[in-house]
Amino acid sequence: MASFVIEGGYRLSGEIMPQGAKNEALQVICAVLLTPEKVTIHNVPDILDVNNLIQLLREMGVKVERPAVDTYTFQADDIDLAYLESEDFIRKSTSLRGSIMIVGPLVARFGKVLIPKPGGDKIGRRRLDTHFTGIRKLGADLVYCAERQVYEITAGKLHGAYMLLDEASVTGTANILMAAVLAEGLTTIYNAACEPYLQQLSAMLNRMGAKISGVGSNLLTIEGVSSLHGCEHTILPDMIEVGSFIGMAAMTGSEITIKNVAYDKLGIIPESFRRLGITVEQRNDDIYIPTHHAYEIDTFIDGSIMTIADAPWPGLTPDLLSVFLVVATQAVGSVLIHQKMFESRLFFVDKLIDMGAQIILCDPHRATVIGLGNRFRLRGANLVSPDIRAGIALLIAAMSAEGTSRIHNIEQIDRGYQDIDKRLNALGARITRL
Repeated sequence: MASFVIEGGYRLSGEIMPQGAKNEALQVICAVLLTPEKVTIHNVPDILDVNNLIQLLREMGVKVERPAVDTYTFQADDIDLAYLESEDFIRKSTSLRGSIMIVGPLVARFGKVLIPKPGGDKIGRRRLDTHFTGIRKLGADLVYCAERQVYEITAGKLHGAYMLLDEASVTGTANILMAAVLAEGLTTIYNAACEPYLQQLSAMLNRMGAKISGVGSNLLTIEGVSSLHGCEHTILPDMIEVGSFIGMAAMTGSEITIKNVAYDKLGIIPESFRRLGITVEQRNDDIYIPTHHAYEIDTFIDGSIMTIADAPWPGLTPDLLSVFLVVATQAVGSVLIHQKMFESRLFFVDKLIDMGAQIILCDPHRATVIGLGNRFRLRGANLVSPDIRAGIALLIAAMSAEGTSRIHNIEQIDRGYQDIDKRLNALGARITRL
């Protein structure tokens, strides 16, 4: 198990470029299974979750080439259908939550897939009902094999259907969308997720010959086609990494510029940081964060305590609430962090309390942060990263703290952040990988 040793208290300075978006990469890489023709994807992040998915596709028989450091080509013209029923496939897909999104493409194109309960972050219950209910509405049959602990999904020809999703699941919408593009007839998905990454997936599928309308809204209409062809696609910058860098700069009193952020795709993320008193300045497609000697949390108009809560797009992404929480510990004022979507994501706050943060964990979904500003700095501690987003929040805390901290289980951070220690050290951080 690898660790980071962080010497806290050092300011950063310079420019940093966000990686390609992890969540988009997992979706569009699964979409290459929809066609036997070559698909080229640019700005692919070099992170564990994405690399493991690419390797899984290789094992399935997809021809994968890497013509540039961040560019891959995929050609799924000779899929090994026997491998998809092997214990090796089940074992590897179990450890990768993104593998759930191969269901839609494989059922639509080949009529059968086995999928185990996928892995990923341990952040509470993450049910798959939306995925399976939507695909069953398209005409697929689902059987759970208790002995092998896998779902077996089979279908003849899928047929379009109307569906109202019980939740605006991002991966659920992506899975159903990828199945529907090859279904016969018209499919309507209401209460669809509409995050920029879903918009990107829809745009990529349309370039491949799909007929999707309503992109960017919660009502998608798909006119099924008989086949798709190859295309080129470029992944957006990772909005979660952009937000992480904003919080990191403010909390360490650093002056940095975040380059090429696709600002118009960030939604309310910049404004949400401004509510914490952080100056976020747009410069063309870059974000400039000046040195903050202090920042003060805003209140609502009636003077009541500020609440920052996650919500489906265009609300605030839940993946950034851990960062908002840790950044608030060094602000002036109080804020209620309300994590509505995952019931175990706030349990890392006990680590911050050990570092001296003033936090009241109200229940699994809510934490009140009492920011003491410059009156009290966090102190170094021995920490463990429980998941990707809590891991980056703990890294930010350690960089701002007095003394030296150690973060164990950094494989969780590596799952979502590319060479994060090297990139931050280039700006002046003191992070050693052991």
